Order: sequence, then C-alpha cells, then structure tokens
Amino acid sequence: MAIAKAERLMNLALCLLGTRRPLSKRELRESIEAYLEAGSDDSFNRMFERDKDDLRELGLVIETVENLDGEVGYLARRDSNRLPPITIDAEEAAALGLAAKVWQQARLAGAASGALQKLRAAGLPEGADPYGAHSALEPRIPAHEAAFEPLMLACRDRRPVVFDYRKATAARPEQRHVEPWALECWRGHWYLAGWDRDRGAERVFRLSRITGKVRARAGKYTADVPDVVTVRETVASWAGESADRSARIRLRAGAGYPLRAKAASVRELGDGWDELEIPYGHGLDAWLVEFGPDVVVLEPAELRADVVDRLRAVAKG
Repeated sequence: MAIAKAERLMNLALCLLGTRRPLSKRELRESIEAYLEAGSDDSFNRMFERDKDDLRELGLVIETVENLDGEVGYLARRDSNRLPPITIDAEEAAALGLAAKVWQQARLAGAASGALQKLRAAGLPEGADPYGAHSALEPRIPAHEAAFEPLMLACRDRRPVVFDYRKATAARPEQRHVEPWALECWRGHWYLAGWDRDRGAERVFRLSRITGKVRARAGKYTADVPDVVTVRETVASWAGESADRSARIRLRAGAGYPLRAKAASVRELGDGWDELEIPYGHGLDAWLVEFGPDVVVLEPAELRADVVDRLRAVAKG
C-alpha cells in the first residue's frame, strides 16, 4: 500500500510540474491510472484531496486556478518549486572538498565524490579545488576495520548492536551489548562511544579490538543519547592527556617511545633502565600494561596496584 501511494503521489507531482496550463480534476483522473481505478467520484475526490495535501506538506507549491468557465484547475510552476541557488565562498568550498576527500576509503566515497561533482557543476570556485595539483593537504581517515561500516549505519539508524570485544588486558574477547552513539577517529584509530547495556554505563570501544561480526539487534535504545558525545575527550583522558597528577615509572632503555614522548623528565638509571615522570590520568594503568615487562611502576602506590592486578588477570587468562 505504501509503494502504491508513493507511486500515485509521484505521478500526480509529475503531472502538475509538467503542464503549462492548469489541469482539472477530470484531466488528472484520466491521466493517472490509480485515479481511474477509483470506484466512484467520491472515492476519487477524497483520494485526490489527500494526495494534494500530502504533496503540499512535502513542500510542493500547488496553485489553484479558476478559468473563465468557472472550472478549477491545478498546476505546480517550476519556478515556484525550484531550490534557490547555492552560493559557496572559497573557504566553504575548500572545506567541503576536503571533507569529500577524507571519505575516499569508506562507503561514503561514492556519495561524497558525486556531491562534489554537482557542486563543481553549480559553480564551485576552481581555486578552492582540493584535488588540484598544488594542494598541500592530503587528509586521510583510514577505515579498514570491518566493524566500521555496520557501526556507522547503526549509529545513523539508532540500532543496538552486539559484538565481541577484546580489551588490551584480556586474553580472550567478551561479548558486548551496546547502543552506539557516535564514531570518531583519533590519532589514526577509530573509536565508538555508546551505552554498554551489560555494565549500565557509557563506554568507548576501539574498533581494531572488535573481533568477528557486528550484529544488529531489534528494539529501541534504553538510555538517552547525549546531545554532545565527547569521544575524543574520553579517549584522551584514558591516555592520560588530561591528567593533573604525575607518576614515576622505570622503563627499559630503547623501549616505550610513546611514554618517552609524554615524559616530563627522563633520568638514566643504568643497567638498561631509565626513570620517567609521566602524566597520570584515568586509564593509565591499562596503557602501561600494554608495555608488559618493559615497565615497572614506582609510584603512586594505587597505580602500581592497578597495574599488578591487570597483569595478574592477563596471566590467569
């Protein structure tokens, strides 16, 4: 029924847009098959009035014109139903072009490229063309993870999902039931923010740690979606970038370059070890565990205990 109505509305819109003079109800009924199949004049009149109102709600401007004989006709003038011209300055054009270029490795590549071609045809400033030979910007957002596309669609359609997730400190993946909110790329890695139903709290997941397929689930969200989903800020805090404290660690010489890059100070201890002072924020224990035997936490005591507990959990499997 929905398909039949959509087809009927499309045919009515084409008739009204394609005529140069107002068409009467009789002429419209004779031109559209669905109206010919109406059982009676009353049925046709009710159907036509509903269709006309639906088209107007969709934004089509339909004029009602009465001729010299008093007969009412309808038409939709093209100039009244044409979108205004799109004006884009050089900076806006450059931003749109770069945005389209970013997605050339993902599913949106075809749509982004097609949209950019239409903008060029409409007068996109040539000097702002990011595909030009002299462009110095080459943005790339890798989207190689198999989980990217199903999660992108789930975020768009607000559909809960299920996937297996392997934490950095876990030997085996665990199943997660998640209401996905938003995807964001940070420092070359994609992250998903959403509501973890099993834990009853907001969580951020790194896509490269999702194993197997992402499976959609029926039903509505059980938690409200925040107006602003701060994926990047959450990940940054886990990496210690918003830390207001510091920690002292021993680090094997020649190892842990990401930790050295964040260190406020580095002191050689000899015997192949260095002592570092690094920012201490939420999630630092999970990050330090990834360096295995190359890191020993000296202080604070609670950080050392958290790292030891995580290592013991990994050892138990």
